[in-house]
Amino acid sequence: MTEPLAPTCATLAAVHAGRYDRRLIIAIGASTGGTEAIREVLMHLPAGLPPIVITQHMPPGFTRSFADRLNKYSAVHVKEAEHEERLLAGWAYVAPGHAHLAVRHALFGYSAVLSEDEPVNRHRPSVEVLFLSVAKMAGQAAVSVMLTGMGKDGARAMLTLRDAGGYNLAQDQATSVVFGMPREAIALGAVHEVVALPQIAQRILVAVEARQRALVP
Repeated sequence: MTEPLAPTCATLAAVHAGRYDRRLIIAIGASTGGTEAIREVLMHLPAGLPPIVITQHMPPGFTRSFADRLNKYSAVHVKEAEHEERLLAGWAYVAPGHAHLAVRHALFGYSAVLSEDEPVNRHRPSVEVLFLSVAKMAGQAAVSVMLTGMGKDGARAMLTLRDAGGYNLAQDQATSVVFGMPREAIALGAVHEVVALPQIAQRILVAVEARQRALVP
């Protein structure tokens, strides 16, 4: 596992100046144990990052209050995603419990796409749907994170993300409530780094900086 690195001055300067490339996006997938893991990650991220899109397996009716709770703990603004809304820097968007969340290109970045299509990998919302759309729309401008969760939802899509040039992190077994989804992604060779939960936010910052440098040499 790569040793955690502190965010550089360039990263912090980009955060404060809002100068991240508009193509950058961060995608997070989680299931069992994910509500607390997502909170842990978001509460250690600074304001001003590229848009963050989140799929957490959760029944309808709970995701709005989940997003509201996250918003209280984080410098990043958090809300439940709405169909066709523009995804803004400094914001995180949680998939509603009744719909898949995907992204598509929009003026100056991305917008959210919600659909009530059939479940994928027995889930709606599905991490697979989110990660595939991010791979297609963002490619090397994407940073994705697979957090704790049961099953394999999103693992193959994470490999597609890697093949498209994105950078992928997975939560380690020791800090996962259930190691199913991260294990599947690791087994497929989809993951660049396996990281303990307390270090994931820091590694996201480092990965975003690397993507920024690749896009804007």
